[in-house]
Amino acid sequence: MDLGINGKWALVCGASKGLGLACAQHLSEAGANVVIVARSADALHASADAMRAVTGAGQVIAVAADVTTDAGREAIWQAAGGPGKDFDIVVTNAGGPPTGDFRDWGRTEWLAAVEANMLTPIELIKATIDGMSARGFGRIVNITSAAVKAPIDVLGLSNGARSGLTGFVAGLARSGIAANGVTVNNLLPGAFDTDRLATTLKGASAKTGKSLDEVAAARRDGVPAKRFGNASEFGATCAFLCSQHAGYIIGQNVLIDGGAYPGTS
Repeated sequence: MDLGINGKWALVCGASKGLGLACAQHLSEAGANVVIVARSADALHASADAMRAVTGAGQVIAVAADVTTDAGREAIWQAAGGPGKDFDIVVTNAGGPPTGDFRDWGRTEWLAAVEANMLTPIELIKATIDGMSARGFGRIVNITSAAVKAPIDVLGLSNGARSGLTGFVAGLARSGIAANGVTVNNLLPGAFDTDRLATTLKGASAKTGKSLDEVAAARRDGVPAKRFGNASEFGATCAFLCSQHAGYIIGQNVLIDGGAYPGTS
């Protein structure tokens, strides 16, 4: 399927590996020019080289920066060969905060979680959305978590910060930007085979006293698909939400979890 985004400029955060990288790969393969950002320079540049090697892929620019800082975001806008702030597509993504017990978290931990998983996406949206609206096309996808719909006790920091972003997006997406061809949606991964899942499973193992294998098996068995997701299928869904075909999908929390969430909404 032609996604209709050939030549568009996309920004993908947390794109050196995992779900962020998969999103960047699918957008690039669809012909979009992609600026990928992550803190780990070596992994990021290796991923950029691999993306550039794909036939028909768009331009790829790698920016090693911390998007949770003003300096990191400025590095994106100033990237040589990039579009400045004139992105057509923005995929926000940040590593989740630590697992643990809320009794052990203080103000510092909470503020760090909110900065990374709520305020940083809002800053990226604020910098790019008016340009999208003026040009008549824009796609913003925030990678959040299935825990927004079904909270996980050891992910309290993530539950709180990401739920704040979800509430913000619900109002923003339905404002005047929708009539100007700009959509804002959240993409909620369930149990995907990533480093983040490994960290979560380790946290659950430590809390319950069960072995890591036992915890992983129980989590897998709780998914109707009886497997963990793979990054490529997540990236393909992200690319569709960023496509010309998804212009009527607005303000939604798109859950990709193998059927694990049992509710109807």
